[in-house]
Amino acid sequence: MSAIDTAARAHLFNAGSLGRYRDVLARGVDRVARRVGAADRPFTGVTPEALAPVVGAIDLDRPLGDTDAALDELHDVWLRDAVYFHHPRYLAHLNCPVVIPALLGEAVLSAVNSSLDTWDQSVGATLMERRLIEWTAGRIGLGATADGVFTSGGTQSNLQAMLLAREEAYRRVVGGAATRPARPEVLARLRIITSAAGHFSVQKAAKLLGLSADAVLTVPTDAGRRMRTDELARTIDRCRRDGQVVMAVVATAGTTDFGTIDPLPEIADICTAAGVWMHVDAAYGCGLLVSPTRRHLLDGIERAASVTVDYHKSFFQPVSSSALLVRDGRTLRHATWHADYLNPARAVEQGIPNQVDKSIQTTRRFDACKLWLTLRIMGPDAIGALFDQVVDLAADAWRLFDADPRFEVAARSPLSTVVFRHLPPGADPNLVDEANLHAREALATSGAALVAGTKVDGAHWLKLTLLNPETTVDDIAHVRDLIADHAAWYARTAATAELSCPVG
Repeated sequence: MSAIDTAARAHLFNAGSLGRYRDVLARGVDRVARRVGAADRPFTGVTPEALAPVVGAIDLDRPLGDTDAALDELHDVWLRDAVYFHHPRYLAHLNCPVVIPALLGEAVLSAVNSSLDTWDQSVGATLMERRLIEWTAGRIGLGATADGVFTSGGTQSNLQAMLLAREEAYRRVVGGAATRPARPEVLARLRIITSAAGHFSVQKAAKLLGLSADAVLTVPTDAGRRMRTDELARTIDRCRRDGQVVMAVVATAGTTDFGTIDPLPEIADICTAAGVWMHVDAAYGCGLLVSPTRRHLLDGIERAASVTVDYHKSFFQPVSSSALLVRDGRTLRHATWHADYLNPARAVEQGIPNQVDKSIQTTRRFDACKLWLTLRIMGPDAIGALFDQVVDLAADAWRLFDADPRFEVAARSPLSTVVFRHLPPGADPNLVDEANLHAREALATSGAALVAGTKVDGAHWLKLTLLNPETTVDDIAHVRDLIADHAAWYARTAATAELSCPVG
C-alpha cells in the first residue's frame, strides 16, 4: 500500500479512527460555537462581488492537508458571512433557529449515514420514520389508514401530493369512460385549484407533472387573504361545464406572505361534494399541531386527502425535515417502482418494510432522527410552546406597526408574519415603492437586521417572518425605526433631486 493510500484511509470513519473523529468534530463544533457567540448581527452585509473572487481563487485540486487550515478557510468563505437565523434580528424568511436535540440528531445521522430507501440499509431507522409518520398523522387526525413519507421540503411534498392526485384523477376518468381515452388527452383536461396566495410550488408541480400550461387555476382571496370558497365552488362548476377535470384543490394553512389559513372546513365540504382531492399545504402552519393553545386553527385539516408539513419551519428542526401525509396509504403506490436489485416484488410478499416504495427519492437521509430526538428529549408540548411564543410576538409586532403613523399594515396573520410598508408623507405610489425597496436593501447592507419583501396588489411591501422565540418587541421596534430612517432618507433625497432638476 502506497503512502497516499495509507494517508487517504486515515480519513475514513471507522473503529480505527474514533480518536480523530472526536477531535475533528470537536474542532468544527468549537468554530461554530465561537462564531455564533461572536455574531452581533444576523449578517455581515457582504456582497456577491466581494465574496465570489475569494471563493473562486481556491484551488480545489490542492488540499490544505490540515484540519485547522481548512476550518480557517471555511471561516473566510462561509462561516464569517453566513446568515445566522438564530440571531433575534433575523426577521426575513421562513428559517427557524434550531433546537439542540435536533443538532444532536444531525450529528448522529450523518456519522451512521443510514439510507432510508430499503430495510437492509436502514433497519430501525425505517421503523422510527414510520412511527413518526404515524404520530404526525395522528396529530392531524387522518385516521387508521393514513401513511406518509419524509421528504426534502414542502416543494417536494407538494409535488408528490399532486402526483398522487393526478394518478387518482386519471384512474377515475379512465374507469368511468366507455372508451379508454389516451393519457395525454386526459392530462390536458386536468386542473388544480389554489388561491392567489398559495405557494408557487403548486405551479411548479403542474409543470413537472406534464400538465397543461393553464392547469393551475387561482381563485381570489378575501380581505383576510384567505381563499374565497364561493369562488372556489364557482371555479369547480365552471371546470365541469368546460369538460375539465379538477384533480385537486390546494388549501394553504400558513401562506408564505401573510401567514393566513384558508377556511379548511368549508373547503373540505366543497371538495367532498365534488369528489375532489383536497390537499393542505401546512408547511408553515404545521407548528399548530403541537400548539397548546391554537390547534383549533387547523380544524378541517383532518378531512384532507394529503397534507404537507415542514418540521424545519415550525418544529425548529435543521433543514431538511419535511413530510407528506396521506389519508389513504394505498395512494402512495403511485410513487412505487420495483427494481430487482433494490425492492423486488417478493420483498412486498415477504412483508419487508421498504420506504422507497413510498418516496420519489431513492437514497435519502435519516432526517427523521432529528425530530425523534427532539420529541424524546423536549417533547411536543415544548415545541408547541416555542411556536406559540412567536405567534404571540407577531401579534405584538402587528400592533406596534399598526399604531405607528409612519407605517401601513396588511392583513393580520394568525401565525407569525407581519406585512407592512413605510409611508413617507405626501409621497406618490412609485416613491413609496422605491423607499421601501431601498430601506430593505440598506438594512441588509448594514447587516443590522434582515427583513423580507413581497408584493401586495402590485405594490412593494416589507415583511417580518418571526420564528425566533428569543426575538423581543424591543428588537422589532429597533428594526422598525431603522426602516423608517432609511425609507425617510430615500424619500427626502428623491424629493430634493426632483426639485433641483432643471425644467425644459
